[in-house]
Amino acid sequence: MLGSELDAAGVQGRELRQAYQRCRALNAAHGKTFFLATRLLAPGQRPAVHALYGFARRADDVLDGFDDRTTAEREDELRQLSDALHSRLVENRMAGDDPVLDAVVDTARHYGLPWQLFEDFLASMRMDLTISDYPDRAALDRYVYGSAEVIGLQLLPILGTVVPTAEAAPHAAALGKAFQLTNFLRDIDEDLTRGRVYLPADELAAHGVDREVLYWCQRNRRTDARLRAALIEQHAITRDIYRQAELGIPMLRPQSRPCIRAALTLYSEILDRIEEIDFEVFTQRATVSNGRRLQVAARGLGAAWRARIRQAA
Repeated sequence: MLGSELDAAGVQGRELRQAYQRCRALNAAHGKTFFLATRLLAPGQRPAVHALYGFARRADDVLDGFDDRTTAEREDELRQLSDALHSRLVENRMAGDDPVLDAVVDTARHYGLPWQLFEDFLASMRMDLTISDYPDRAALDRYVYGSAEVIGLQLLPILGTVVPTAEAAPHAAALGKAFQLTNFLRDIDEDLTRGRVYLPADELAAHGVDREVLYWCQRNRRTDARLRAALIEQHAITRDIYRQAELGIPMLRPQSRPCIRAALTLYSEILDRIEEIDFEVFTQRATVSNGRRLQVAARGLGAAWRARIRQAA
């Protein structure tokens, strides 16, 4: 199956094909919901999406691996990753042996993805090394733009649009942002263990919540009334961003819509699960069941096949 995807994408050369295979394996292993949605794309679109995921995963592993690397060592790893990508993509120079970079550079050149989107992404990754709190929504938005919105913007040329790209871009960015904010709500416990809080401090403070309250909730494995009120507010904000993102789906090429619809549905249902557990995010992780994933995927697969048949006709 992968060989046919690479053929459809026009990927030639044994080493480059192996590079894309490596990225696909990373996506399958770590991005289960995202990987499932990717299966709804046309075969020729999938390798590029895997390449972007593989690169994002490389940067994320530098930041979040639970090991004894120091902040300086992680910073140096990110710098090396950035320098290697810049050398290849901008300066057209090979820099080391890295199959993930081989694939993402090939994708960037094929779809005309500018270096600035990758630089903005890496800038947010560097923020994670030294910033553990965000005082207000504007500060968090600056981080989320690089960590998530640019991913939506990178995917847009791969997905294709039936309107000018600039018209669809805000909705693509909103989708990445909605996914990221959903992660922040679901993963409060895990992020707090890493010493990070990805919720605006002033909006938490309006409900009487600070780090001391968050750590109390974590230690006692319960969400107190103050934090619940704050999370309800954050939940509503995230819902609104999903609505903005959903407006962009009809702007995509028909064969891309089932994939994005499925991803939006499954990720937004994580918000449903958070609400269903009454925001007790310290006792369980809100997830969508495998059965529900398969149900959404099956519906999307039918829609994807119909879109491809119409396109062929």
